[in-house]
Amino acid sequence: MYPKVQLHIAGEWRDARSGKTMPIVNPATAEEVGTHPVAGHDDLDEALEAADRGFKAWKKVSAFERSKIMRKAANLMRERVDTIARMMTIEQGKPLAEAKGETLAGADTIDWFAEEARRAYGRVIPARMDGVMQIVVREPVGPVAAFTPWNFPVNQAVRKLSAALCTGCSVILKGPEDTPASCAELVRAFLDAGVPGDVLGYVLGVPADISGYLIPHPVIRKISFTGSTPIGKQLAALAGQHMKRVTMELGGHAPAIVFGDADIDKAVSVLSTNKFRNAGQVCVAPTRFLVHESIADEFTQKFTAAAKAIKVGDGLEAGVTMGPLVGARRVSAMEEFVADAEASGAELRTGGKRIGNQGFFFEPTVFSNVPLSARMMNEEPFGPIAAIRSFSDEEEAFTEANRLPYGLAAYAYTRSTDTAEKLASRVESGMISINHHGLALPEVPFGGMKDSGYGSEGGSEAIEGYLNSKFVTTMRA
Repeated sequence: MYPKVQLHIAGEWRDARSGKTMPIVNPATAEEVGTHPVAGHDDLDEALEAADRGFKAWKKVSAFERSKIMRKAANLMRERVDTIARMMTIEQGKPLAEAKGETLAGADTIDWFAEEARRAYGRVIPARMDGVMQIVVREPVGPVAAFTPWNFPVNQAVRKLSAALCTGCSVILKGPEDTPASCAELVRAFLDAGVPGDVLGYVLGVPADISGYLIPHPVIRKISFTGSTPIGKQLAALAGQHMKRVTMELGGHAPAIVFGDADIDKAVSVLSTNKFRNAGQVCVAPTRFLVHESIADEFTQKFTAAAKAIKVGDGLEAGVTMGPLVGARRVSAMEEFVADAEASGAELRTGGKRIGNQGFFFEPTVFSNVPLSARMMNEEPFGPIAAIRSFSDEEEAFTEANRLPYGLAAYAYTRSTDTAEKLASRVESGMISINHHGLALPEVPFGGMKDSGYGSEGGSEAIEGYLNSKFVTTMRA
């Protein structure tokens, strides 16, 4: 059921010229299920040459025609959802239902960008003199190098590809080496729909080697990266040396503030679902749970019960609601967070241990009374660990929510309109969702501030980074 993974360069699906490969592991079994090619500089040179050719041709295709091709790609994703989702579960671990949902959401994202590009209008600026016309023309920025992570193999890549392709840019996508097959199927859907082979390349290999080669290359004019803050800063600095436009969607440490007047059952239900979705390997997952002291005990008890009710197992098995972590490195990271929290005096309510010795499963874990000194209150766990801490007044909650340098997502629960307005204006985050979980829809902005990056990968703002604005002024002769 798992396919042979290849590179796509200049219209050809093929192995690396060197023949080098690396293993792909099923995180539910820790068994190798396949290999992926390791692209070398000769492969990248061919991909760059193709991207240059592809851009020169693709930018001349009208937005109307590009839109039709993209809509076809979206429909192909829907037709192939069962096949793609199964690949994703095998290589990434998430339950099959989540993998299907991600694939279908990817199709919706393609549809939305397909329509957005048809409305990427310029504008006319009223002139100060008779006989002068002033217009702003919007043009594609050029070939794009896109770097996408393993936790959402389709969801993260589809935003980058859709924004680039709909605006007339060519793309070289550096896919996720842990989860390359489902991402490759996204690329295949675009190609099968009619995107020319030179316009869309797909490479895999050693991430630092590929980024270090592509970003400075003169063919590349735009960088889009999703990943950790430390790596993002390095890549942004490299891009800055060469004046490359950059979109950075980086790490987060999302606070979830539950006020004393909140609907506790609703808060527990929504927050627990989104905390443990994808085994907590989500950049916008609620992480620091700041709960008013008047309801802290009740919230903690109900949240712990919700965590205990989660069925952990192979994502291909019926009834499983949380799969494994992506690899042994994430299990080790969770064990380190747990050991540190216990040493700091936090109270373990449930979980805290690896499950079995086959695969990379970890118990849904809840800590309460977590001190600010604990690592999990300062570093993104990126796993199924929830840290609960109480607060006494709203000033304390706002201060803690803004304490860290991250600013990607935030959540809050309150029945007070006044409190909701304060949250909207005072919480330093690129996205905040109050009384529900309403992020990551195709039509809304998706991005952070501070150390969580800049630029948007959703909403009408997403295409801005892929377009140059050219001012043209003409006086009547």
